[in-house]
Amino acid sequence: MESVQQLALSCGLAVARVTSVAEFDGLEATLNDRIQAGNLSGMEWFTPDRSHVSANPLLLHPTAKSIISVGIPYYRSDIAPPADGILRGRIARYAWGRDYHKTLKQRMEAFRVVLEEAHGRPIEARLLVDTARIVDRAVAARSGLGWYGKHTNIIVPHHGSFVMLGEMLVDIELPPDEPLRHNCGSCAICINRCPTGAITEPYRINAPDCISFQTIEQRGSIPMHLRARMGNWVFGCDICQDVCPYTGAARSLFDDAFAPASPDNAFPSLAWLLEMDEAAFRATYSGTTVTRTKRSGLARNGAIAIGNSGSIDHLPVLAKTLQAHDLPLVREHAAWAVGALGSERGQDILRMSMKIERDEAVLVALHSAALQLDRGPHA
Repeated sequence: MESVQQLALSCGLAVARVTSVAEFDGLEATLNDRIQAGNLSGMEWFTPDRSHVSANPLLLHPTAKSIISVGIPYYRSDIAPPADGILRGRIARYAWGRDYHKTLKQRMEAFRVVLEEAHGRPIEARLLVDTARIVDRAVAARSGLGWYGKHTNIIVPHHGSFVMLGEMLVDIELPPDEPLRHNCGSCAICINRCPTGAITEPYRINAPDCISFQTIEQRGSIPMHLRARMGNWVFGCDICQDVCPYTGAARSLFDDAFAPASPDNAFPSLAWLLEMDEAAFRATYSGTTVTRTKRSGLARNGAIAIGNSGSIDHLPVLAKTLQAHDLPLVREHAAWAVGALGSERGQDILRMSMKIERDEAVLVALHSAALQLDRGPHA
């Protein structure tokens, strides 16, 4: 019979390893420590009860006898922003193509069928991708699929950390693989290069400071102290992975499922993000994970990116947004962007907007931006 790895590869799962269904030693305590320290603030669904279930696979699937950790690498070295003179934002690589949840589950289901054929009997399996109460990275590390990097992502040999992870809890006994003995040594590039200092120490991230958390999970206003550090990221952030030496050595993977359908799926025009309506948002991002942040969040993030760009040529776009955008959240962040650009023309835009604005939060943002212009950009 072919190995688990060979069977998985035949179904489009580039890497696969096996671990037992035993409790994950120390995981529950670690998760509870993160909760108590506030590292998971904003994710109210992550409770001690969830930590308990996450550390005990049999609570998720009582008939399971083995866990297969699988992954699809998605690093592309051949895709860059178009040289068209358009001011663009950045979307994290994992969100460029089709929704990875669906892609992984489709391939895992095909893998389950192949396993059934190989074992000559039906296999009861639970297929998990990111949303269930299991820690993907803990499974991947114990199975030997990869090891924890200091940025908390799993680093997979030959592929780096740009690997989408999933798990199959199956009711067949499979020989477990051994964990890898690799580590990051003294390297701390990911920690040092995080713009917001979200990686507070090796293997610990303070989620509320993470650009990925703020651009995706944050539904309201982005904290003031983080906005100028967000650069041009409008959905997620790849910086800690991009700077990792293992990324430089990673194989570039050409999988159509994760290729962007258009430049706006990877490097969207910032002006367009502020101008798009719901229909345009859906037409461009339906079927991808970008829909998680909703049109409101993506446009909000686009306004911040314009504010960080230094491009006073985009003041007219911000002015139009302040005067006509239907979402107060977006107008609020457009006001900040005007102040951040630091142009005298901004004062006229802000004063005009103050005359017509009725939303209290936006009015506060307009007055704050006016004061910002008096003090200078990013003061």
